[in-house]
Amino acid sequence: MRMNQPRLAAAGYIGLLLILLMWLISSQWWAGHSSAHMQFDARLMPPSTDHWLGTDALGRELWARTLAGLRLSFWVGLSAALLGTLIALTLATLATLSTTLDALVSLLIDTLLSVPHLILLLLVAFALGGGTQAVIIAVALTHWPGLARILRAELFSLRQAPYIAISQALGKSRRFILVHHLLPHVLPQCIVGALLLFPHAILHEAALTFLGVGLDPTQPAIGVLLADAMRYLTGGFWWLGVFPGLGLLLMVLSIDRLAAQLRRAL
Repeated sequence: MRMNQPRLAAAGYIGLLLILLMWLISSQWWAGHSSAHMQFDARLMPPSTDHWLGTDALGRELWARTLAGLRLSFWVGLSAALLGTLIALTLATLATLSTTLDALVSLLIDTLLSVPHLILLLLVAFALGGGTQAVIIAVALTHWPGLARILRAELFSLRQAPYIAISQALGKSRRFILVHHLLPHVLPQCIVGALLLFPHAILHEAALTFLGVGLDPTQPAIGVLLADAMRYLTGGFWWLGVFPGLGLLLMVLSIDRLAAQLRRAL
């Protein structure tokens, strides 16, 4: 049986994502420690054959620091997206257990959606003291409401399905129905939801780091690179901001395109 066009496109984008993942992982070995290696005789050098993407104010290779920053953003965004999806699935499942829990979950979703996103991110990250773990928790705690609302609606619609009624008539427990009928059905929505959260998590991690409440300034994060570049852009050192920003944009667009194709396929 031939695959239809959306499934074929989704398979291709999954392959591209795997290649991107392998490339980001392997870059840690072939780039070595060059992201932290200082060359004071090559400070603020423009892109050339000797310095592919130029150097920063301490003579560090920008290509190595950009790769290190993309790798760090990838793992932070992935962790935050998976944690946010788990929170959304847990609360959507709790909402189906009773009307009281459903009212509480709906109130929590509406409350979080009514607060400006960036302000809530800043408050949570600042309250947790900043750092990698604080960013992951802050992004996860602020990105789950939209997905939770979709999963909740899906689970409530499934409760009226004929095969659920048959299972109940056969005496199956609520836990059996949840594990064997409801959760497998919403698994595709969870996968697509995690992929849709992924690029948002990466961008918001970079934004928090850029504003100074995200990752440690000593780490080669994309937000740190962009924040450092702001002090030198007026001097004509354009490569300090262009290449890290372009790398972040390409990675986010690739993941977002994959999520869109996978949503069509599923």
